[in-house]
Amino acid sequence: MNADAFPTRIAYAQARDILARVASERRMPVEHLALARAHGRVLAGETVAHMPMPAFDNSAMDGFALRHADLATDGETVLVLRGEQFAGGAIAPPVNPGECVRITTGAPLPEGTDTVVMKEDTALEGDRVRILHAPSAGRHVRRRGEDVGEGDLLAAAGDALSPARIALLASQGIAGVDVARRPTVAVFSTGDELVEPGLPLAHGQIYNSNRELLMGLLRADGLEPVAWPTLPDDPAAIESALRHAGEAFDLVLTCGGVSAGEKDHLPALLQRRGRVHFWKVRMRPGMPALFADGGTLGPALFLCLPGNPVSVLATWLALARPLLDGLQGRVVRKSWRARLSAPWRKAHERLEFLRGRLASDDGGMLHVEPDPADGSHRMRAAADADALIVLEEGARDYPAGSVVEVVPY
Repeated sequence: MNADAFPTRIAYAQARDILARVASERRMPVEHLALARAHGRVLAGETVAHMPMPAFDNSAMDGFALRHADLATDGETVLVLRGEQFAGGAIAPPVNPGECVRITTGAPLPEGTDTVVMKEDTALEGDRVRILHAPSAGRHVRRRGEDVGEGDLLAAAGDALSPARIALLASQGIAGVDVARRPTVAVFSTGDELVEPGLPLAHGQIYNSNRELLMGLLRADGLEPVAWPTLPDDPAAIESALRHAGEAFDLVLTCGGVSAGEKDHLPALLQRRGRVHFWKVRMRPGMPALFADGGTLGPALFLCLPGNPVSVLATWLALARPLLDGLQGRVVRKSWRARLSAPWRKAHERLEFLRGRLASDDGGMLHVEPDPADGSHRMRAAADADALIVLEEGARDYPAGSVVEVVPY
């Protein structure tokens, strides 16, 4: 295989740039969904408010709406109860000087009133309301448009529609939105040594944990992946399965069989049948990662991850998730920073994704504790952690308290 035909052993930043470029060229088509089905989806275009919110001045409390000018500057005030205004009810008559109206939370402020006094600060005596504690002018009133003005941007293209964002759109009466179609993803594990959980193990065999790891990671991001049977270490069988998947899916994710060993058949296959964008990234774990167009294997993109389980987790977070986000046009996820709670010596040149546990101190400072079990086979350490610590390229010592980038799971 001619490794000079495509980028190899590239920097992590370069790999991310390639993923972003290809994703922008292969952006998912737009589909229109009912709002109830759009949770977690990526918005395809901006959405603006067509009405102010609140749409009218309304009460923030159960109590009585009144004219603040009617309140005594010292002592109690007694007002005549003019009527009532309920949320969604008939419009109360205008309020004249010396009068007030019973009002409930969310009800429109009656004409002539500008302030609401809480029910707890009053005493009702027949058709008279005694104001025991006078509120300040404008108290307990939600003003028209104080939250959203007409024409305000509610959500931008690339925003992931969280439940709160969906609720905001629903409050505008929006029933449907244009979103990016979710990529379809096929998941493969490779290796003759893999056995499905629940079956007996022969000597030298291991259980297939990578499939469940990838399927769970994909589902957690709202995707609906399809798990294919484990691929044997047979070039013809691998080619046949990947060709079928390459014709039917947007992305084919594999784990294992991507390094330079005797049974690592994927690099040669994808160079021969597809177009490799990069193979091997200067990162740890996950250096053998390979990214390619399917070519004659089909229109799918192929992202081939190493087989060690921690490498699968790291390359998912570092490469696969950004690729899938890019295919949907999602805005880049926020970067987090934390202080190392213990010193760490990095003795190699590659960028490293180290497992860590996040915690905050009493002062609100975010800390991350590195796990010394840093081998790419140490899945227990990965399961006990909740974030990856990003250690930049170059060997160096990180004293306790050093500020580092962290990638939460």
